[in-house]
Amino acid sequence: MSSRIAKRPIKIPTGVDFQIDGQLVKAKGPKGQLDYRLHDFVVLEKQGDVFAVSFSEQAANARKRNQKFLNALLGTTNINVQNLLVGVSKGFQKKLLLVGVGYRAQVQGKNLVLSLGFSHPVNFAVPEGINIETPTQTEVIVRGANKQLVGQVAAKIRAYRPVEPYKGKGVRYENEHVVLKETKKA
Repeated sequence: MSSRIAKRPIKIPTGVDFQIDGQLVKAKGPKGQLDYRLHDFVVLEKQGDVFAVSFSEQAANARKRNQKFLNALLGTTNINVQNLLVGVSKGFQKKLLLVGVGYRAQVQGKNLVLSLGFSHPVNFAVPEGINIETPTQTEVIVRGANKQLVGQVAAKIRAYRPVEPYKGKGVRYENEHVVLKETKKA
């Protein structure tokens, strides 16, 4: 028995250079270059023009004892390799909205400067491999090839001023639904 996600074939997009060097998977495309280290229990096998994730020889002994972990490992590996390929070909993005009077964002060099109602502006240093844009003063778009890094940077920016539940002010994701609480009544 194997993971349903692990059974999905991994197709290489056009314009992407894909290499397997032992347990290291490397992908290079128009949006950048990424690599991913496979677990010792997992191998990538070429089947025609697609790749498939399967168990390695080392997993044979552990398979009987820990079937659940190995199935989860196959599915996780499949998704991580697919994210690697999508990242170097198309890239990933998260859009944040600043809601509140006087809340502003602008990019200055390698820093994102946020005015979030504090007595001082918040300077966020943009990490390597991430591109941040501010099309308007209340929108921040985080782009990059690494899905995990894009999500982490967006979460760090949001953590400066999370959405408060009474007026809905703060930094929120584009499609985030905020349920407002009713204020106390005397």
